[in-house]
Amino acid sequence: MNLLLQQLNETVSYIKSQFTTTAQIGIVLGSGLGNFSTEIKAEKEIDYSDIPHFPVSTVQGHGGKLIFGELSGKKVVVMCGRFHFYEGYNPQQVTFPIRVMKLLGVETLLLSNASGGVNPNFKVGDLMIINDHISFFTTNPLLGPNAEELGPRFPDMSEPYSKELINKVLAIAKANNIEVHQGVYTGVTGPTFETRAEYRLIKAIGGDAVGMSTVQETIAAIHCGMQVFAMSVITDLGIREEENTITHQEVLEAAHNAEPKLTLLFKELVKQL
Repeated sequence: MNLLLQQLNETVSYIKSQFTTTAQIGIVLGSGLGNFSTEIKAEKEIDYSDIPHFPVSTVQGHGGKLIFGELSGKKVVVMCGRFHFYEGYNPQQVTFPIRVMKLLGVETLLLSNASGGVNPNFKVGDLMIINDHISFFTTNPLLGPNAEELGPRFPDMSEPYSKELINKVLAIAKANNIEVHQGVYTGVTGPTFETRAEYRLIKAIGGDAVGMSTVQETIAAIHCGMQVFAMSVITDLGIREEENTITHQEVLEAAHNAEPKLTLLFKELVKQL
């Protein structure tokens, strides 16, 4: 058996030994968005460190537990904290939880992240629905022998983010007077924030926001046959006139301030799934 599949099966067996209820909706919470988990009627929480083969979050603003419970009347599994390439994890480790979710029954994946604004029309605290992405990651989670049990060797990525889910969220935002943008997310390895020249390059090739996550998770989810919705909280601006630096603490604060809007949108979307 493929080593990845063996590890996935061992992980899923452990989780099922701790909690038997399945969920069809998976949610990944990004930097500074951990308070979203308080909206969940939790039925079981499992620390990442207790789960076989699971990575462990090492970044401030990312919790370290898997929450099973109910949100808006639907069964969900929530990652309180994600994993990043820059933490030293390889792409298969970064996306391992996404594949675990699939084997637990998840069909729809909701992703959130904190990202830098590249589009000059964006301001700190804005929300951007991701309608496409550009990958600057140097490697891909599907490299190596393909596990046919998970998905095809050459998955189509022409529409990685579900138009149906995007339209639902646009309608929800309009009904609740929440301004949202749509745009292209550019995934980079990090952990350094981008140089001014890099921001200019990303803008020139069509990127609206830039961040250090999400892309690899989306690739793994599409490979597994999930439908994906992703949203960025704009926590800093790369295209700016003033000479100021970006700190991780400022990113966390901006994400925290925008969290109520994102929470409302996700709760209402889950209600419609």
